[in-house]
Amino acid sequence: MFRQRLGEAAGQIQTQFKHVLAGFDDLPVVQGMGYATEGGKRLRGFLVLESARLHGVDTKRAIWPATAIEALHAYSLVHDDLPCMDDDDIRRGRATVHVKWDDATAVLVGDALQTLAFELVSNPECGTGDVRADLALSLARASGAQGMVMGQALDIAAETAVSALTIEQITALQDGKTGALIEWSACAGARLAQDDPQFLSLYAKALGLAFQIADDILDVEGDATKAGKRLQKDSEAGKATFVSLLGLERAKSRARELVDQACDALSPYGAEAATLQDTARFVISRDR
Repeated sequence: MFRQRLGEAAGQIQTQFKHVLAGFDDLPVVQGMGYATEGGKRLRGFLVLESARLHGVDTKRAIWPATAIEALHAYSLVHDDLPCMDDDDIRRGRATVHVKWDDATAVLVGDALQTLAFELVSNPECGTGDVRADLALSLARASGAQGMVMGQALDIAAETAVSALTIEQITALQDGKTGALIEWSACAGARLAQDDPQFLSLYAKALGLAFQIADDILDVEGDATKAGKRLQKDSEAGKATFVSLLGLERAKSRARELVDQACDALSPYGAEAATLQDTARFVISRDR
């Protein structure tokens, strides 16, 4: 059921992107936006749609923030791949945006996708003005200097730090870099319904950290062909990761503990949360 719903969500989000971008002029930047938003797991958008379903929110409303978070995630990847950041030439098994076009176009593609995300959560289809304002404010906090960007800044600073990060420091870093957008995604359904996101927040915090530990494990023992990106970057750069700090087996054990925590956090929803619980299990079993 989980994989079926994940696939359905990916298709719905891709259709929505095509619908939205069809209204733009056919410029290289717009072509890059379409290119950057193709493929991927769509996990964040799926979390929006699934949490909305859990709160009785129609997909016609939820597809807007689901597409928004995928646009914002895509922007972060486009910028992260630039030579001044991680300098990657492969993403999702294809040339990165700055390789296919150029650095300037990639910067503008990222900028345009970021602003598109806020346009999408501001669409009247999302709900009342209060709902849209809540979505936009919380997304700004999750994606900016209190969230994802903060985590990325700490990650860059760690590359030139005199001493390696501690487990507490790397956890705080990843709470921003990876966890903040995952938490926003999982809580979006409750926000759309104007319900308390408390339990979804607890779920997402554990899920986000498990996701990052799984990424660190994949970087060590994954298959680059399946992952669709260059692996073993962190070890080559000498960066501290959950694997380098805990060791491979302890990192795997910690990821399993976090998945159990995530599943337990959803117990108030009963059997209706089974798909989100399966999502948590998928996070640490994936190969990409």
